[in-house]
Amino acid sequence: MHRTVLAALIVLFTVAGCGAGGSNTDCGLDGCTVTFPRSGDASVSVLGISAQLVGVDAGAATIVVAGQTVTVPVGGETQVEGFAVGVESVTDTEVVVRVRPGAGG
Repeated sequence: MHRTVLAALIVLFTVAGCGAGGSNTDCGLDGCTVTFPRSGDASVSVLGISAQLVGVDAGAATIVVAGQTVTVPVGGETQVEGFAVGVESVTDTEVVVRVRPGAGG
């Protein structure tokens, strides 16, 4: 168990702040919060996977995570490749996405 926790910590601290294209990433022990600009082409690499905001429609964000396209409503969460991906908020200027290890991950 201790090796698993140590490995997770190493991964989290290694990828903390890995943003590109104007996105902002904040990682901690329980996962990463990514703030994407609502316009533009932004992608990040967190927890060993890539995430990219595709767009927002009717209060739901479409995100490509680990090569899979998912649409998640604000306040909702879905499982992708062993990670839980949720949308915390959507404003006129940004989309806040939460990525954390999920069930089976």
